[in-house]
Amino acid sequence: MTAIVVEQTGGPEALTAQTREIPQPGQGQVLVRTEATGVNFIETYQRSGVYSVELPFVPGAEAVGLIEAAGPDVDLEALGLRVGARVATCQASGTYAERFLADAQKIVAVPEHLDPRTAACLPLQGITAQYLSRSTVPVQQGQTAVVLAGAGGVGGLLIQLLKHLGAEVIATASTDEKRRIAREHGADHVLGYEGFAERVRELTGGRGADVVYDSVGKDTFDQSVQALRPRGTAVLYGGASGQVPPFDLQRLNALGSLYVTRPSIGAYLQDREELQARLSEVFDLAEAGVLRPTLDTTFPLAEAAEAHRHLEDRRSRGKVLLIP
Repeated sequence: MTAIVVEQTGGPEALTAQTREIPQPGQGQVLVRTEATGVNFIETYQRSGVYSVELPFVPGAEAVGLIEAAGPDVDLEALGLRVGARVATCQASGTYAERFLADAQKIVAVPEHLDPRTAACLPLQGITAQYLSRSTVPVQQGQTAVVLAGAGGVGGLLIQLLKHLGAEVIATASTDEKRRIAREHGADHVLGYEGFAERVRELTGGRGADVVYDSVGKDTFDQSVQALRPRGTAVLYGGASGQVPPFDLQRLNALGSLYVTRPSIGAYLQDREELQARLSEVFDLAEAGVLRPTLDTTFPLAEAAEAHRHLEDRRSRGKVLLIP
């Protein structure tokens, strides 16, 4: 089979297509034939050496594909699965390949009528949007939520989920084109980044937002907390502009007894039941047309390096997939 391998960290050219033996599923594992692999920023950090990984390695954690075989101790029927079933995961490894191994407890069946490429847009970004709006801050009808980077993959799905929950959504985006995309996702108001905290207060009659979802980090966090109402919550779930520097907690007192949290997906996928519940809801909402993921572009598996360039150059306007 063909797999994309990183032997030495570096630029996108470090991603090379190689022929490897098809792996065999061991204890607790299934072998999946890849139909589509999600390309995510974490893989650019691993490839470049920002995040340490054991070399050589095959990138990728998110994919959709068909079960080909199961390990000797895996009871597929008990999991509601079978050989040939289409499954999705965001917790595998080595998905930049024609086949990959996954923990049987970390895959979920894809609904029969959901297109596999649509399904492949949803595991990582869809679950993130789901837990942010359902669990990190359970958003209620009539509340006001601010979504930074509203044209991004998570941002777009988060706007759609928040509108489904009955929230008023204020989004930010950096260009006219991205602001147009955020509006298409359903945002009620779309702002640039300069002075957005003041504009949020104007739009809320001086009250401030109930929650701000901030994936930008260093360049925006100070405004994010200033945009909140008393006892509001700043949800920092990314750092596209860099990590937030040390923060004086007394500011939370001065700004109205605010809350700050830094969630990550692993803490919201504690077991198979939680994974099943979250991803099944995302798939159901996609089937119902409530969630409309944006597939930006696809690349053949062998062009993984170009996919990374596309992502790192900030050319993407949605999900990027590799197709074997």
